[in-house]
Amino acid sequence: MYNIPTGFPKNFLWGGALAANQMEGAYLEDGKGLCVADVNEFVDHIDIKKKSNKGLSSEYVLKAIKSGKEEHRYFPKRWGIDFYHTYKEDLALLKGMGINALRTSINWSRIFPNGDDSQPNEAGLKFYDELLDEMLRLGIEPMITISHYEMPLNLALKQNGWLSRETIPLFEKLCQTLFDRFHSKVKKWIVVNQINLVHFETFNHLGILEDRVDNYQNAIYQAVHNEIVASARATKYAHATYPDLEIGMMIYNSPVYAKTTKPEDNLAALQYRQTQLFYTDVLLRGYYPGYYLRHLQEKNIQINFGENDAEDLKNTADFLSFSYYYSSVVSKESFATKAGFEMNENLEANPWGWTFDATGLRYTLNELYDRYQLPIYITENGSGFYDEFTEGMVHDDYRIDFYKKHLQAMKEAIIDGVDVRGYYAWGPIDIISCSSSEMSKRYGFIYVDRDDYGNGSNKRYLKDSYAWYKQVCATNGEQL
Repeated sequence: MYNIPTGFPKNFLWGGALAANQMEGAYLEDGKGLCVADVNEFVDHIDIKKKSNKGLSSEYVLKAIKSGKEEHRYFPKRWGIDFYHTYKEDLALLKGMGINALRTSINWSRIFPNGDDSQPNEAGLKFYDELLDEMLRLGIEPMITISHYEMPLNLALKQNGWLSRETIPLFEKLCQTLFDRFHSKVKKWIVVNQINLVHFETFNHLGILEDRVDNYQNAIYQAVHNEIVASARATKYAHATYPDLEIGMMIYNSPVYAKTTKPEDNLAALQYRQTQLFYTDVLLRGYYPGYYLRHLQEKNIQINFGENDAEDLKNTADFLSFSYYYSSVVSKESFATKAGFEMNENLEANPWGWTFDATGLRYTLNELYDRYQLPIYITENGSGFYDEFTEGMVHDDYRIDFYKKHLQAMKEAIIDGVDVRGYYAWGPIDIISCSSSEMSKRYGFIYVDRDDYGNGSNKRYLKDSYAWYKQVCATNGEQL
């Protein structure tokens, strides 16, 4: 009478996820311009739990453009792991692990170096043509993120990034260029990476220089509104021009629990979660929800809508995707502060304070599917660890244990009835950390011999977890 799933569906996508700015390098090759991530500096004396890319000043950015190793400053994302030159070898290693899907991004500044160029950079388009061709030759289905912290730096300096409505048509032009060029090779697209992570990756995400605005918080809300409108317009173009494309939206997904059983803490947890899911509500339902309008009013935030914005927002995405790293707790008191949440004392954590909560993955999969009833792709999941590299070996049972528990939780959610169609482990090969710009925070199944300052052979080595994930892929998740 009832057809209850018993495990992962056939044709499930077992993949990995990467970002161009954290791996490609070649930051000025073949006509590429500087992007916002190219001024993310590694500073080893800052507490690793407090590193972020929240706000930057124009003075910092202008100095960073001119700075380099000769001034004893290091900007690791300019060099990444040199994937721009090693992508064929790296893709072969990933295929050898058995993955059938890979999510990566196209660096905006490699296509339009200044953001407002009249014509795209053909050398940049050619590189991604060749990258996609190699993926398809190997039987790896691409999922492409269009905006993943790679806005041309010129747009940040010239017009404060997404704060300016002039950025909307420029981003539309990028999206249309990519859809037109790659629609036959890429069927799954994510318009903006982790669109709700604007308070933690503020500069990387929005390109706002905090010394050039009077009200920084209001600027953030206005900028992300402009970005949401641009996303909806990109979706409209894709649906109208290439109906076979699947356009997704993505959030940073951190489920939140009430810190106590007090009703006011439970209400705070609900309200904090609403501030995270506002973005999915708009991009999957097509309008600003009432709870968020109240949230803006209470914060005295003023958002200027364009004449056609409300109509544009009706162009909703086809699927939901999210990153999942940890969960948190919230109380009435913490919700009222800038912090908004706290880490759960009942859970173990990695050295960066990110907790391990596999049960939270099942919880949030059910929560989101109940809310939207759309296909779901987990497009980032993993945890950073310090790996000990000895004689070409990395014995990482801790990583295997992390993934085993999370994959089991995902399987349980599928049996619950959640339509999960793909899983993309974050950083299947070691790359530069997004938040801290360090190399030693490693996620991968493949070790890259490179340290926080770019020293090392840059050779690749297979960790113990590589063989384990290969078994997972080969058995469609039956052997965890």
